[in-house]
Amino acid sequence: MTLTADPTTLTIRALTRDDLASVVAIDAAIEGRWRRNYIERRLAEALREPALHAQFAACDERGLAGYILARVLEGEFGRREPGLRLEMVGMRPDARRHGGGARLFQALADWGRRHRIRDVRTSAGWRNAQMLGWLDAMGFILAPKVIVDADLDRAKRPLPADAAVTLAAGHGPGGEVDFGQRQPNDYERQAVERFEVRAMTPEDLREIVRIDRAITGRDRGAYIGGRLDEAMGDSALRVSLAARFDGAIVGFLMARADLGDFGRTEPVAVVDTIGIDPEYAHRGCAHALLEQLFANLSALQVERVETVVKLADLPLLGFFQSAGFTASQRLPFVRRLDTPA
Repeated sequence: MTLTADPTTLTIRALTRDDLASVVAIDAAIEGRWRRNYIERRLAEALREPALHAQFAACDERGLAGYILARVLEGEFGRREPGLRLEMVGMRPDARRHGGGARLFQALADWGRRHRIRDVRTSAGWRNAQMLGWLDAMGFILAPKVIVDADLDRAKRPLPADAAVTLAAGHGPGGEVDFGQRQPNDYERQAVERFEVRAMTPEDLREIVRIDRAITGRDRGAYIGGRLDEAMGDSALRVSLAARFDGAIVGFLMARADLGDFGRTEPVAVVDTIGIDPEYAHRGCAHALLEQLFANLSALQVERVETVVKLADLPLLGFFQSAGFTASQRLPFVRRLDTPA
């Protein structure tokens, strides 16, 4: 006889380092492969920055029955308020279809409400029927955005000058990019100028925050500084670049490597913050940053890069298309936490 977990007997608690082996085993049963290195790194990251991570375990008489892991979104994709990014959820095969996943999500949602978080976001492949069904049951809906991605080999082709797009301040990939104000001829391409692009350093922070403030109208020094510290501490997880022209910083880009989030089978880099000084719009700076990012990612053996764009940002979608991005096979979802499931 096969024993199954009774949701009324499940105990929900915080996930700990001691749960690593059990999480790896359950994840392998779901994904069909072992991802110990990714999961170990993910748990270590949560222990290093506990305020930015929410992760819970469901336990029964047999031990760990399931888990859920999420990270706090602070300013990624232009967010004005903190959110949660659901990255992993799984139940032991014999413990499925008995409400354990719902209890884990409820624990995550309660944690989010206590921390004044308004929504949970995640993504899933459109063919993943099991995950799509669970997201629907938890109250998720399609987000009004689109995920675009690019194969790195395709994206490394010579890049054109920045398309002459015009966006209101704060309407870049999630509100980060401002390609400048309308020019007399808004469709002319500007001459490509040479920008020096290199890794961001702590000394760059002040100028980066200045550019970001000019774009978003907000001081996000704490968020940008935190991501820069993350890049300095683990360059295999985060890439942060600064673009200079005549010695002055005129643009920046920050990306992170997803080494297994959302059940990915291959490493993917996610561009979550990019900004160009409005005075240097339409001059090739954004493309220069992307070109250097692609080179760095090749060294990290990352094969794809993606970002999230609002559906209404047609000029921005055109910009990424010019850099080799196309619509992803993944769909973005959001779950408001001020509404019941």
